[in-house]
Amino acid sequence: METRATDASAFEFTGRGSEYFRIWIVNLVLTIVTLGIYSAWAKVRRLQYFYRNTSLLGASFDYHANPIAILKGRLIGVGLLIGYQVASNTSPLIAVIAFAALLVVLPWLLQRSLVFKLVNSSYRGLRFRFMGSVGDAYRVFLLWPLLGYVTLGLLFPIAHQRIKAYQHGNSLFASSAFGFSAKVNDFYRIYLKLFGLMLVPLTVMGIVLGSLNFASFSAEGGRDPGELGRTMMQVFFALMVFYLVIFLLIAPWFSARMQNLVWNHTALGSHTFESHVRARDLLAIYLTNFVAIVLTLGLFKPFADIRLARYRLFHMGLRTQGDIEALLAAEQQSVGALGQETADVFDVDISF
Repeated sequence: METRATDASAFEFTGRGSEYFRIWIVNLVLTIVTLGIYSAWAKVRRLQYFYRNTSLLGASFDYHANPIAILKGRLIGVGLLIGYQVASNTSPLIAVIAFAALLVVLPWLLQRSLVFKLVNSSYRGLRFRFMGSVGDAYRVFLLWPLLGYVTLGLLFPIAHQRIKAYQHGNSLFASSAFGFSAKVNDFYRIYLKLFGLMLVPLTVMGIVLGSLNFASFSAEGGRDPGELGRTMMQVFFALMVFYLVIFLLIAPWFSARMQNLVWNHTALGSHTFESHVRARDLLAIYLTNFVAIVLTLGLFKPFADIRLARYRLFHMGLRTQGDIEALLAAEQQSVGALGQETADVFDVDISF
């Protein structure tokens, strides 16, 4: 695998699969026993492990969320989904109204989740913050994605760029602002290559499904239920193979390119981030993780998470301009004078 850059301060990840497995298995058992209620506490334990094992310049990160706040957010999310399900079984009109209501409230919930996540994250005792407005959240999480669907995907790269600009461009570390400089055409270049990579599997899938549909119609016309059932199983198997190809072969390429694009255009003041993830390495990790998870009936999952986190962070760094210690000292002094915001103010989190 590629070695990290030597001219940037690299991130370090010290988590181990055997350690995380104990946390993961306890979280899983307690979540099942409590019918999902413990999942909020499980999330805090999981994120605290990953944060506390991630370090930069000799200091580690930390996560401070209150599980009760996460549980509240999840109950809100589950309540909305149950309400929509009940409405959809009542009448088509009520279902449409309920879906529209979900779309209206979703951007606000996502904005609150971003605030919650950052204000509960810290480095060297200093909290992160998120200052993105609710109005901008409706534009990036609702308007642009809807325009993407209306244009059959033509505007999805713009929607993606707007979302990342909203997330990274409105984040702060104490009082120091992050910046995001990636342009729309940078996203279009990756999406066009993604479309090119998907042409072959999409073409093959179209041919396979077309032939299977023809066989299905022939079997139905011939009144052969057994042949029809076998054909439907073949269609299902073909779709599963297609999704596996996308997930195991194309998703690692897209993930690597997108991580490099986003972080290579993110800065904290005059200090810039670097990411040098390679698609071939992620492909190898995805494939071996998938095989190991299947062979162990899911028990390799925590080890797979550790492998992926270690690789991604190993290939990330912070290129400092000037004295980073002076920046940290100034931020600590500023926070000491003004007081630190408390996470209890932002008590909604719908993420899992």
